[in-house]
Amino acid sequence: MTAPQTLDREGIASRIPHSGSMCLLDRLVAWDERDIHCTTSSHARADNPLRTASGLLAPNLIEYAAQAMALHGGLLAPEGSEPSAGFLASARNVRLAIERLDDVQGALQVHATRVSGDATQILYEFAVRDDGRRVLAEGRAIVVLNTPLSSNA
Repeated sequence: MTAPQTLDREGIASRIPHSGSMCLLDRLVAWDERDIHCTTSSHARADNPLRTASGLLAPNLIEYAAQAMALHGGLLAPEGSEPSAGFLASARNVRLAIERLDDVQGALQVHATRVSGDATQILYEFAVRDDGRRVLAEGRAIVVLNTPLSSNA
């Protein structure tokens, strides 16, 4: 069985380490070995777990992109294997065009492109746009794979 070309929110949540309201993506629109495109309207939900008393601030768009990257990694994993554990090590050259995203009308379009990588780290470029294709956030992110976190505090 091959990886699906599209997924709904439930299918996404089964492939990333986020569940419940913390799964921010609603739909996988398309993907291939290099690119992934997801959509969501979770930024407009009152139960969005990233919302603070000040609202849903634009730096949270990095988490939306990171979840798309995690889903991309899960889709690329060999059939029957466990996806590699990973974490966002850095976000660079991030440009935010808005201050808040809870007042953005329509769905968010979340795109990530795998630029390079190996078994230990992956470099992605990402962009989050509104339905009118206006860029809300863009940048680069490094995801580090298979690196256990120290249990020594």
